[in-house]
Amino acid sequence: MIFELPVLNFEKDALEPHISARTIEFHYGKQFRLHINNLNALIDGMRITSVDLTTLIKESVDCSGVLFCNAAQVWNHRFYFEQLSPKPKTMPEGNLFSAINKTFGSFEEFKNRFDKAAISLFGSGYAWLSQKDDGNLIITQELNAGNPIRKNYKPLLTCDVWEHAYYLDYQCRRVDYISNFWNVLDWNVIEKRIEN
Repeated sequence: MIFELPVLNFEKDALEPHISARTIEFHYGKQFRLHINNLNALIDGMRITSVDLTTLIKESVDCSGVLFCNAAQVWNHRFYFEQLSPKPKTMPEGNLFSAINKTFGSFEEFKNRFDKAAISLFGSGYAWLSQKDDGNLIITQELNAGNPIRKNYKPLLTCDVWEHAYYLDYQCRRVDYISNFWNVLDWNVIEKRIEN
């Protein structure tokens, strides 16, 4: 096993009522684990001895291929769960706050645009906030396992809008899930991502 399921930084019920323990059990405990197991089996079958997720994602020729999809989903899920907290810092500060204001005009406008990207993404995928090479921020939608590192962007935060991320709690009410997502997003983590 090259990849293992990372340990959550919180108890499974710690994000309630925003994200239930049942959703964490299925999304983290089953779906995320499935992608890890699939990726490990693929790597073993291909006799790959040294692998880096970022390299696999960037160098995969076919974005619909099974190796890319599982590698990207492992990367995306790890990134998603790392930024969640039962006691999050609810507002960015410093360089990140300045960059958000510079790009979007205000934090409220950033949230409006991010919400729109997450809500309007048709089907499964992710909404992302990333930093471009010039330091400017950008919000993107990525279908399925898509990841902005393929565009040479530096991901800062993501909202998983696959149905398995919210359906047990919100059914078809993606808007409500996204609204509650902000209540468990830890800006401490996002600030460290932009500084590193």
